[in-house]
Amino acid sequence: MPKMKTHKGAQKRFGATGSGMILRRRAFRSHLLEHKSSKRKRLYRTKHQLAPQDVRAIRRLIPYL
Repeated sequence: MPKMKTHKGAQKRFGATGSGMILRRRAFRSHLLEHKSSKRKRLYRTKHQLAPQDVRAIRRLIPYL
């Protein structure tokens, strides 16, 4: 059986913790930051756990994660 290919776009966007949870970055941090509060921007910095409904699809895209 040949090796499975990793989806490079997904590989750049998602990571895994040591316990196997998949993490993603938060949306709304790329532009239009002037009017957003410091607290809001600070919260956007943190990584967030992927929703359980999406984990299976992402694991298929990144089989060796």
